[in-house]
Amino acid sequence: MPLYILCTFGLSSILWFLIIKSGHVGGAGGAYVAALMWCPALGALLTCKILGRDAGSLGWKWGQTRYQVISYLIPLGYATLTYGIVWLTGLGGFYNKRFVAAVGERFGLGPLPAWASIAMYLFFFGTTGVVRGCATALGEEIGWRGFLVPELAGRTSFTLTALISGSVWALWHYPILIFADYNAGTPTWYSLTCFTVMVVGLSFAFAWLRLKSGSLWTGAIMHASHNLFVQAFFDPITADTGPTKYVIGEFGAALAVTLVLVGTYFWTRRGELRSNGS
Repeated sequence: MPLYILCTFGLSSILWFLIIKSGHVGGAGGAYVAALMWCPALGALLTCKILGRDAGSLGWKWGQTRYQVISYLIPLGYATLTYGIVWLTGLGGFYNKRFVAAVGERFGLGPLPAWASIAMYLFFFGTTGVVRGCATALGEEIGWRGFLVPELAGRTSFTLTALISGSVWALWHYPILIFADYNAGTPTWYSLTCFTVMVVGLSFAFAWLRLKSGSLWTGAIMHASHNLFVQAFFDPITADTGPTKYVIGEFGAALAVTLVLVGTYFWTRRGELRSNGS
């Protein structure tokens, strides 16, 4: 495991530098961050090469389709619950009129009612968007869930597997969160805390599905689904009512709390896995 982390973080440092130098995660038209997301995969493949392991052991098989469907639906479920509460409490507003108007214009069908723009955006981005998202999410998941989770699961308990893999995953994001603009504009300590809690909580679901299904595709699909629904749908459709940036998104408290609950649920089901203790 130390070799894998060394390879992944070493490769990532090149992209961290480029992103930080540009000041934006969207630097080079998004090419920097797309390349960064493939560093965990390259780290895994390089580690397998050095250790003489078969790269086919990373969990390439599709597995049972129901696990892939569940992986897609979980982010939609927790995002709908979280943002629904945010809207109902007034911590964020439904809906961002400027964003919805811009979305409607993209379809090129003339003036559309807000509900139609939102429905069409959700449908098209919720289908084709996830497929596109898998192209970059897969790069991370070959490393985090393809290599790291099974490696940890073979040595320690499910609890530690999820905690360690989640902590490494969160730490890997820190350079661009602290030194670039991968944040919500809240104080750094706040963004780091909420992001770390969210990622570690979510890692219990990722680890459980990977170990239960035997497939890294559960991770790729859930990662792409999370990025799509949280970052590309619910975040921008939510209107700012003042405290909103402290509540929504990957750097807000609401999603962090929800994903601790999600993680706790999967932790209670750890007995369904073949693991070393609890």
